[in-house]
Parts: sequence; C-alpha cells; structure tokens
Amino acid sequence: MNPTDRQSVLILCTGNSCRSQMAEVLWNQIGKGNWQASSAGSRPSGYVHPSAIKALEELDLPVDGLTSKSTDLFKEQPFDLVVTVCDHARDACPVWPHAKETLHWPFLDPADATGTPDEQMIVFREVRDQIMNKIQTFINGPGT
Repeated sequence: MNPTDRQSVLILCTGNSCRSQMAEVLWNQIGKGNWQASSAGSRPSGYVHPSAIKALEELDLPVDGLTSKSTDLFKEQPFDLVVTVCDHARDACPVWPHAKETLHWPFLDPADATGTPDEQMIVFREVRDQIMNKIQTFINGPGT
C-alpha cells in the first residue's frame, strides 16, 4: 500500500501520557499499515506514563519513540479521523476543521487509579483492553 493511501487518525487527550498514547500504538498495530495514528494532548504532560508503556510492552507492542506531544503540532494537518478519549480533551481541544470525522470515546484515566502498584496496573490493562476493543470494532466491524 502506498503510504499516501493510508487513513490518518489523531487521538486526543489532555496530558497525552496514558490513554491517547496507548491508542496511538494500538491503532497503528490493529490498522496493519492501513492507518497512520498520532496522538497529542491539550496540556501535554511531557512524559509517557511508565505503566502505559508497561501495558503496551506486555502485548509486545513497540514503544520506542513515544513522546508527549501538544495539539499545536497537528493543528494544520488534515486527518481522516480525530478521536478524543477523555471528556476534558473533547471540551478543551480546538476544532479540527481539516478532519473528515470526529468521534468521542471517553475512557477512564488509568493514571487516577489508586491502590498498590499491582492494583493500579490492573486498571491500566483494563483501559488498554477497552481501547483495543473499541479500535478493533471501529476498523474491522462488530464481532472482531
């Protein structure tokens, strides 16, 4: 497939440290070269949460080069799809006039998980799996 034939998606969150980062990696994996996913935050945290990285590594997904990015980097770029993964991002992020479609998929913020590190990791895995299932259904249709 020609890289210019790929569909593009921008996944937005507030801090761009957990949910949107996991979604970016998962979307690129599930999209199998047919999609190019990027992620950004309305107030980027400046880091990718270590537990989000661990949750992706548990599935042998690539995490090299993940960085927390600002929405400013993408504001003029056209996207086939823009997806917000938290309510604050839906409200705080700029309108994407160059996006063909915008969706809102709110997920629990795993960074807010309490308890022991093992209990917190359970929440990261649950959110990762919810994101993965949502992307698979979107790309491949129900029943995937």
